Amino acid sequence: MRDIGLSSLADEGLKALNRAAEDAVKEATPIFVDAVKGITFSDAKNILLGNDDAATQYLTSKTQTPLYNKFNPVIKNSFSKVGADKIWSNLITKYNSIPFTTNVNPDLTDYVTNEALKGVYTMIAIEEKEIRTKVTSRTTDLLKKVFALQD
Repeated sequence: MRDIGLSSLADEGLKALNRAAEDAVKEATPIFVDAVKGITFSDAKNILLGNDDAATQYLTSKTQTPLYNKFNPVIKNSFSKVGADKIWSNLITKYNSIPFTTNVNPDLTDYVTNEALKGVYTMIAIEEKEIRTKVTSRTTDLLKKVFALQD
């Protein structure tokens, strides 16, 4: 949108997207708790001995669908209140018809839900890498004990 002179509209859109995503993230905690409670001994071993993002990969595999299902209606409701979903759809449908542009998902709710999930997993991966690589990031006794085995 910025490429075709719609920077202010893009900025307003980003604000709306961020607010909707923030509303949805509140729904995530119980889903992550369930995923952690479901870790088997084999899962724990694979996470501990795996790549720098092994825990993130595990959480993604266990939580992505339930999180999408929780986030999507919250985001949809947020957008519907202000009509952002219809405005986005009309705008993006027109934008997608412009030659030489990269098509954008016209379903705002789906787009934001997926972007919110990417953001969640990116932050988890960053935190996981910190815990794995910096002893000072291991702030609980459990983390210190678990990763002492890895060190």
